[in-house]
Amino acid sequence: MDPKKLEQLQKIIDEGKRIVFFTGAGVSTDSGIPDFRSQDGLYNQQYDYPPETIISRSFFDANPEEFYRFYRDRMLILDAAPNETHKLMARLEEKGKCLGVVTQNIDGLHTAAGSKHVDELHGSILRNYCMDCGAFHDALYIKNSTGIPRCRVCGGIVKPDVVLYEESLDSSVMSSAIRKIAAADVLIVLGTSLVVYPAAGMIRYFQGDHLVLINRSATPYDENADLLIQASFREVFPAISIED
Repeated sequence: MDPKKLEQLQKIIDEGKRIVFFTGAGVSTDSGIPDFRSQDGLYNQQYDYPPETIISRSFFDANPEEFYRFYRDRMLILDAAPNETHKLMARLEEKGKCLGVVTQNIDGLHTAAGSKHVDELHGSILRNYCMDCGAFHDALYIKNSTGIPRCRVCGGIVKPDVVLYEESLDSSVMSSAIRKIAAADVLIVLGTSLVVYPAAGMIRYFQGDHLVLINRSATPYDENADLLIQASFREVFPAISIED
């Protein structure tokens, strides 16, 4: 890890007053949650159907039992804990230096770490609703169910509040995320390949002072970054301090 880049990141964070973090799956890999596109990620594992097919809305509607077999096994991870990267973001928000987090992740770990202002672009595994009556069911209810989870109230099919392929992002969540990014003086993008739209396109709303990209591999926005760090978060954030 280049110490000069760490010094530059520390200076940007120290001087930032309205920092926003934009996070992807790479942020949660240190918590034991696999990302989708790494060599060991979900897209490179073998199933009867490709994972990107299984997590589409048309597949959910046509094959809900097969969807839930995959979902419980590979996506409904409830024993993960926030890592140091999640915690640093929460501490910066607590200090009044961070406007919040915009995340593509569905694991709920930003909130678990203490972040209060989190826009979950792709929803959350922690929320599940009956498709007929709208009754809420928590993640443990889904985890402990078998086959197709049915509503306790009316017997309808319960669906995770997760944005599947072929579904649109929630407009109110998108609006909140865009407002954060547009108001930021520092945007720090972490652990995302920036290839999934429309979420990835939201960083175009940033007009602040410093765009920081931290990811293990290249992204389409690397040339736009004021600071580009290609490294593990374990090499980066333990070296960053937060002023009292």
